[in-house]
Amino acid sequence: MKIFVKIIFIPVIILISSFSGFSQTYLQKNLLHDSVIYSKELSGAVIAHNLGFGIQYRRSNNITVFKKRFFEFEFVSMKSPKQIRIINPYFYNSKSYVYGKLNSVFFLRGGYGFQHLLNRKPYWGGIEVRYFYSGGASIGIAKPIYLYILNFLSTNYYEYEILTEKYNPDEYFYENIYGRAPFTKGLDEIKFYPGIYLKTGINFEFGVFKSKKTAIEVGSIVEFLPIGVPIMAYIDSQNLFITVYISFSIGKRYN
Repeated sequence: MKIFVKIIFIPVIILISSFSGFSQTYLQKNLLHDSVIYSKELSGAVIAHNLGFGIQYRRSNNITVFKKRFFEFEFVSMKSPKQIRIINPYFYNSKSYVYGKLNSVFFLRGGYGFQHLLNRKPYWGGIEVRYFYSGGASIGIAKPIYLYILNFLSTNYYEYEILTEKYNPDEYFYENIYGRAPFTKGLDEIKFYPGIYLKTGINFEFGVFKSKKTAIEVGSIVEFLPIGVPIMAYIDSQNLFITVYISFSIGKRYN
């Protein structure tokens, strides 16, 4: 029994000692780096907003201890709040689709903004709070929706073929729509809608080390397109998009 305890106990002690040494070395290394004042920052983020999802890239520079400026690029999906996903209940293995949707819409944004410090993080850690505002140019990208359409070859509805067609609300209804076609259909028919956007919100950073960035951001965006983008059939093309979002970002600081 004593031999068994020694066999188990000694490797555990060695493992704990090794881990402790590694942890101390890691902390010392990062705390040494943490004493450096960094002037530049790179980060990437994932975004969830009330009308879709997206990704973000941001590059920042410190102007003062309390203020920084940044450039940002975002790519997000945008849907209509009136979207409803359905399936054709009369056909087995039919695919879900959004009834009445004309285009899949995305926004590509590029802008410039500033962050202002509200609450500085204590030296032992915590949360640093900043408010920010930004604005710039955006481009709405609209790709036509293609669907699988049922073409009935007889009046008894038992003989049919499935065709891939661009959605036409005047010709295709839920009875003869089999489901969504591949997203790649219609890529050669993309249309662009230039616009502008304004954004504001609060950034909460809770990273342990100054050389690393981990943050959650909440905010709102107002986007305006002089030429409205059509999303849903029988609804006017939309010029104004107002969204609220939350994002999670990670990044690094350097000089």
